[in-house]
Amino acid sequence: MRPRPLIRAPTLRRRVIGLGREVARAYAGRAPTLLVLMDGAFCFAADLVRATPLDEIRLCFRRASSYRGTTSTGVVDLEAMPELRDAHVLVVDDILDTGRTLAAAVAASRAAGATTVSTCVLLDKPTRRVPEGLARADFTGFTIPDAFVVGYGLDHDGRWRGLPEICVIDPH
Repeated sequence: MRPRPLIRAPTLRRRVIGLGREVARAYAGRAPTLLVLMDGAFCFAADLVRATPLDEIRLCFRRASSYRGTTSTGVVDLEAMPELRDAHVLVVDDILDTGRTLAAAVAASRAAGATTVSTCVLLDKPTRRVPEGLARADFTGFTIPDAFVVGYGLDHDGRWRGLPEICVIDPH
């Protein structure tokens, strides 16, 4: 099982820079709080922060998981939210798949007092949505086919997070 490239590193860099500019325009005059869902979004979030030309960006990280291996469990395990009263929250995740994780993070952010909540994902797999999931992200890097992807922070049972590009694997 060797990963094969889907999105090369230079293409990733260009798009993340573009997303940073989009986020900066949307949050002009405000200090957003980026709520980064770990572990898969850490590379994307780091590059996104560097690409977002705003003077003030707050960061908080929360673990969220709903996968065992390559299969969604259907249940989102989300770490407790910090105090977000009056915050303008941007939930940052690696991939919008079924939509359950982002829906849970958005609801939890609102419950924690956020004034506004938006979402930003590197990858969108629209063919996998479920009715109770978030239908779309406010900011999206790439739309991809229904394949299992690794690299740039995404993994398969702890492997391939450090690849500099998004790759497809056949886990079988």
